[in-house]
Amino acid sequence: MGLRERLTEARHPVDEVRYVDRSGRPSSRLKLGAGLEGVLSLLRGDLARIIADDVRAPVTYGTSVEAAEQDGRRVSVRLTDGTSREVDLLVGADGARSRVRELAFGDVAPRYLGHQVAACVLTDAELSRRVGVRYQMLTEPGLMAGAYALGDDRLALLFLRREPEPELPADPAAALRRHFGHVGWILPDVLARCPEPPDLYHDLVTQVVMGRWHRGRIVLLGDSCQAVSLFAGHGASMAMAAAWVLADELTSAEVDPADAPARYQERLTPVISEVQRFGRRFIQWMAPSHRWRIVARDLILRLAGLPGGERLFVNALSQGGHNLIPPRHTTVSPS
Repeated sequence: MGLRERLTEARHPVDEVRYVDRSGRPSSRLKLGAGLEGVLSLLRGDLARIIADDVRAPVTYGTSVEAAEQDGRRVSVRLTDGTSREVDLLVGADGARSRVRELAFGDVAPRYLGHQVAACVLTDAELSRRVGVRYQMLTEPGLMAGAYALGDDRLALLFLRREPEPELPADPAAALRRHFGHVGWILPDVLARCPEPPDLYHDLVTQVVMGRWHRGRIVLLGDSCQAVSLFAGHGASMAMAAAWVLADELTSAEVDPADAPARYQERLTPVISEVQRFGRRFIQWMAPSHRWRIVARDLILRLAGLPGGERLFVNALSQGGHNLIPPRHTTVSPS
C-alpha cells in the first residue's frame, strides 16, 4: 500500500518481550532480533491517521448508519446526521458491535472468550524509564498486566482478566484496582492514576464468527465479521488485508463486480478461520489459568533464547497460517 515508510516512522521501539515477577525481576525474556525484524509496534490511532492521510474520498466523522435498504441495484442509506445517500455498495467496517451487520443480518452475538480487557496511556517519566523499550508483562493465574514505553514520557498499559460472566463493571477503574492492585510490580503506582472512560478502554474479549459476510449489496469487513480477538493479534492487519482483497475483487476486470463480495469471502475465510482458531488455542498461554502454565511458558521462552530457538519459537506462533492471503482465483478450503 506504500505505507511502510510512514508506519516505520510512527513505530515505538520494542526490542524485547519480558515477563516479570511481583518484584519486577525478569522470569523469562525473548529478544526481538532476527526472527522478528518485521514487527512494528504501533498505536491504533497512529495507524488510523496514516491510513486516513491517503484517503481521497470525503470522510465524515461522528456519524453512523441509521438505516439501509437495498433493491438489488443500489443501497439507500440513512445516516445519523439526518442525511441520506444512494450507493452501489455499503461496506460495514464498524467493529464487533457493527450497526451495519445488525441491519443486514439481525442480532449476531459475538463469541465471548471468557476474559475482559482494559487499556490506557499514562504520562510518567519515571515509570516510562523503568519499563523502557521492551514489552514487560506480569501474569498471575487469571490475570495479565503489560506495559511498554511510547516516548515523550508516555506508557501504554494493557490489562487482561479471566471472567466467566460477560458483564462489564459499572466502574472499570475501580475494578482494575480491586483485581490488580495487590499484584505488585509497577501496578500500585499505575492504578493510583488510572483514568476513567473514555481515556480508559474496557471491553469484553470476543470473536465474531459468521458463515456469510455479505447480503446483496451490503458486505462486512474487519471486526464486524472477522474479529479474531487480542489472543490472536493481527486484528488490524487482517482488517487491512481484507480491505485490500475486497478492493482487488471489485476492480478486477476478470470478475463481475456483483460477484466481488463472494470472491472476497472465499479468499479470506480460510485465513480468518485459522487465525481465530489460533487465538482460542493461545488463551492459556497469554492468560494462563494455572501456575504450571506460567512455569511452562517461561521455560519455553528461555529455550527460545538459545541459538536457533528464536526462529523455532516464531515458527510455532505463526502456524496459524495468517501470513498468507490466497491469490485471486485460487480455490481454497479450510483445513
